Amino acid sequence: MLLDTSLIANLREDYSKKSLDISDVSKNPFHQFGVWFHEAMDSKVPEPNAMTLSTVSKDGKPSARVVLLKGFDERGLTFYTNYNSRKGQEMAENPNVSLVFLWLELQRQVRIEGVVEKLSHEESTAYFQSRPKGSQIGAHASPQSDVITTRAILENKVKALEKQYKDAEALPCPEHWGGYLVKPTAIEFWQGRSSRLHDRIFYTKTANGDWKIERLAP
Repeated sequence: MLLDTSLIANLREDYSKKSLDISDVSKNPFHQFGVWFHEAMDSKVPEPNAMTLSTVSKDGKPSARVVLLKGFDERGLTFYTNYNSRKGQEMAENPNVSLVFLWLELQRQVRIEGVVEKLSHEESTAYFQSRPKGSQIGAHASPQSDVITTRAILENKVKALEKQYKDAEALPCPEHWGGYLVKPTAIEFWQGRSSRLHDRIFYTKTANGDWKIERLAP
């Protein structure tokens, strides 16, 4: 049964919780991101580290999915995945990516554009072996993005790995799995405002490494 499209067209939410001005934000977008991220955690936003990662294939086809942020500092933002997955293959072909965080409880969005690179094997291994053992086994068992005929294929691999590593505290980090660092070239902080006149503060990285801050029209 198809949904009456008028029900979708009439969905509206007026945003009025907060405002955002250039005078409100840090000159450093990483510091500003830290402020907003901590406010999202303090506000009990569900999974505040969930972010949409968009990649583009070598022939220009975009794709997007939600992944989890696992750290950020002055270098950029980090996440982990299977190198052989669709996103892994697309990032190998085209390192230009974008990220979007949506924190509806705060009526906020952060949009990031940048270039991605792999983290070192040492960093990836350290994080991998800090994960729950079940997650480590899952990373070994899943040929992410490949077509499989039945879930039993995964379940049988998991059982075999559980038996193989039953006495081990941690598994070795797979060669096909690891971390990525997104190095931002642009970051936008979006604060919802009434009547769709939202506040948008946009940082762009200049040739000398400084950040230019501008207000964008909604």
